[in-house]
Amino acid sequence: MKKTINITISILAALLLAACNGMENPPQNQYTDANFWSAERAKYMVNTAYSQMYSAGKLWDDEELGDNVFQVRSGSSLGRVLRTGSANSATGGFNSQWGDAYTCIKSCHVFLDNVESLTDMDPAAKARLVAEARFIRAYTYFRLINFYGDVPFFTKDITATEAQTIARTPKAEVLAFIRSELETIIADLPRKDDQSEADKGRITKGAAQMLLARTYLYQQDTDWAAVERETAKLINNQAEFGTYSLCPTYAEVFDEENEYNEEVILDRAYVQNLITWDQMQDRIPLSRSGRVLGLVPIQSLVDNYLTIGGYTIHEAGSDYDPANPYENRDPRMAATIIYDGYDWDANVPAAHNFFIGRGKIYIDPNRPESEGSEDRYDPSANSSRSGYYTRKWYSPQAAGQNASGLNIIMMRYADVLLMYAEAMLEQNKLTEAVWNQTVRPIRERAGFTAAKALDFPAGKSQAELRTILRNERRSELAIEGLRWYDIMRWKAGSQYFTGKPEGASFAVDLGATYKFDESRDYLFAVPQTQIDLNGNLLPQNPGY
Repeated sequence: MKKTINITISILAALLLAACNGMENPPQNQYTDANFWSAERAKYMVNTAYSQMYSAGKLWDDEELGDNVFQVRSGSSLGRVLRTGSANSATGGFNSQWGDAYTCIKSCHVFLDNVESLTDMDPAAKARLVAEARFIRAYTYFRLINFYGDVPFFTKDITATEAQTIARTPKAEVLAFIRSELETIIADLPRKDDQSEADKGRITKGAAQMLLARTYLYQQDTDWAAVERETAKLINNQAEFGTYSLCPTYAEVFDEENEYNEEVILDRAYVQNLITWDQMQDRIPLSRSGRVLGLVPIQSLVDNYLTIGGYTIHEAGSDYDPANPYENRDPRMAATIIYDGYDWDANVPAAHNFFIGRGKIYIDPNRPESEGSEDRYDPSANSSRSGYYTRKWYSPQAAGQNASGLNIIMMRYADVLLMYAEAMLEQNKLTEAVWNQTVRPIRERAGFTAAKALDFPAGKSQAELRTILRNERRSELAIEGLRWYDIMRWKAGSQYFTGKPEGASFAVDLGATYKFDESRDYLFAVPQTQIDLNGNLLPQNPGY
C-alpha cells in the first residue's frame, strides 16, 4: 500500500482536464475519457483520493484547533485565529479546508462516474475500489459537516457552473447519507486480517465500522445507545470486522518499525525516504535537528497527566512533587512531550537513535546544565516558547533529517475502547466490568501498576466519572488530531478555550488570550470567497 497509495497530482490533473472529443478514434498522445480508464488507472485515481483524504498536514491542522498545543509563531494560522477570537468569514484557513475537502470529493466522483464502464476489471476488485471511494467521500463529507454544519452536497461530478449555484444541504441529511453509505459498503471491504502485505493501509471493514461509530459520537446531541452499539461490534464481533487489540507498549503504537500493528484500524501511509512528511522539524528540540519551534505543547496538557500513583497533580494526598514536576508521571507523557531534563536515550530506541549519547535535554534557563544548550528556553530565539517540545510522531529512522516516513494513525483500537466506556457512562451503565474491559487495560498498557490508577473508581458521581474519562481521552490520544472534535461535541468550548495558554513555570506569557463565543465558535464560517462565487451558500453561519 505504501508503494501505491500516492501518485503524482499530474495524473489527477490529466483526468480532470480530459474530455471526450467525440471522434471515433480518440488521440493516443493525450488522455481522454475514452482512452484513460483502465483497471490500473482506476486504482491510481482512488489512490489520489486517499492522499487527499488525510495527511500529516491535516493532523497538525486539526491538533492546532484544540488546547494541547499553541502556535506561537504564526498569528494568521487558523488555530491561533480561532482560539484568540479573531476569526471572520475571510479567514484563509476556512477557505483552504473547504477547498481541500471538495477537491477530494471531486476525485471520488470522477472515479465513481467512470468506473462502471470498465470491462477489463475483476468484479470483486472493482467492488472493493468503489467501496473505498465511497468511504473516502463519506469521510470527507463528515469532516465538512463537523466544520461547517450545512454544506453543499452532491453525489456525482458537477460542472463549475453547477458548483456556483448549489445551495447548502442540512447537516442531518448529509449525515444520514454518510451512515447509509458506510453500512452499505462494509460488505465489499476486507477484514484487516485478510489483507495482503501490499494492501496494508487500505480501508477495511473495521475502518468503515469505526467511522460509523464516530458519526454517532461526534454530535452535540449524541445518541449514546448508538455509540455503544457500533463500538461494541468492533469489540465483540472481530470475526466480522477484524482482530484488534492494544499494542504491548504505548510507544510501540507510533514506532515506524511497528506500523500496521494490531491496534491500528486505519492510517495514512508514508514511505521512508520516498513519500515523507517533515513537520516534525518545527516540533522537536533544536539539538535533535529541530528548526524553528512554532507549534508547541502547553502546560494544560502536561498537567492533565496523572502521577504514576494514579493521582491528579491537585488531588489531596497526591504523590506529585512540584519541585520535580516531571518525575513519577504517567509514562504516556514521556512518549508525547519533551520537557526539561528529558532523557532522550531512554525514550528513543537505541537501534535508530541518531543522537544517542548526547544526554538529557535541558530547557529551564535557571538550571546550570542548560547553559549553552540550543534547547534552553529563550523567548527571543528559535527554541520552544512554552518550554516543551513534541515527542509523539518523532521517527528516529529519519536519521536527523526529519523527512519522516512514519504513518499517521487516523483510527486505533484504544479510541474504540474509550468511546465505548464514555457511551456506557452517559447511559449510567459504567460498571466495574466495563471499566476493566476498557480503561484498565489502556492504563496497564501505559505502564501503571498502582491500584488507584487501575481499579474502578467506585463511589464517584457521574460528573466525576465524566471528568476522569475526558481526561483519560486527552492523555491517551494527545496530539493525534482529535481533541477539537471532543471539545466541540461536549459543547465545552468556554471551559477549555478561555484564559491565557501557559507554558512551563520558567516561560513568560505566550502572548495570547483564548476567547470562545458560544453562539458562534462551534462552527467554521462558510468562506467569504465561496459566498462571493455562489450566493446560494447564504445564510452564513451565526456570528460571522
